[in-house]
Amino acid sequence: MDTVRKYSIAYKGLSQGEHTFDFEIGDDLFQLFENKEIKGGNCRAEIELVRSERQLQLGVSIRGEVIVECDRCLGDCALPVDFAGKLVVKFSDEIREYDGETMWISAAQDYVELAQYLYESIILSLPYQRVHPEGACDPDMLRRFRIVSDEEFEQIENRVETQQAAAAENEQWTRSLETLKERMEQEEEKKR
Repeated sequence: MDTVRKYSIAYKGLSQGEHTFDFEIGDDLFQLFENKEIKGGNCRAEIELVRSERQLQLGVSIRGEVIVECDRCLGDCALPVDFAGKLVVKFSDEIREYDGETMWISAAQDYVELAQYLYESIILSLPYQRVHPEGACDPDMLRRFRIVSDEEFEQIENRVETQQAAAAENEQWTRSLETLKERMEQEEEKKR
């Protein structure tokens, strides 16, 4: 079965009112997209669809977990997914750009493709910093990426500030010497 079609809802035969759909989201969805933030996963999407004459309103809930690269040790890290959102699908002969909240489709189209929406929703539900719980990172990798202590960091900052101050002082001396040289050359020319 075509993966995009697997994550679609055929709405044409549905009566007006509420309908419920469930999708098992697996690696096939994550492989559809070039962005390799998610290495794999297993989630369940529950969709409450309300059909009216001119639009579909979808309440989307996604729960499960995905595998990503740990920002700290670069190992595989399982993160929970917990997403709840709403999507409005409007029918129009003039197709417009999807804006994250409203999707426009042709009234002649038989189904609503949700693969992109589900993928983006999972990505947006992930935390900014993706790391193992404390103590679960690969210790060998952590030794390779030795973390700098606050004291070491302060020493590095002080060294950089001292070097920047010395560079600024050298620049000031250089300008002063250039100014003095110009004055001396001007006085020499006046004497001639």
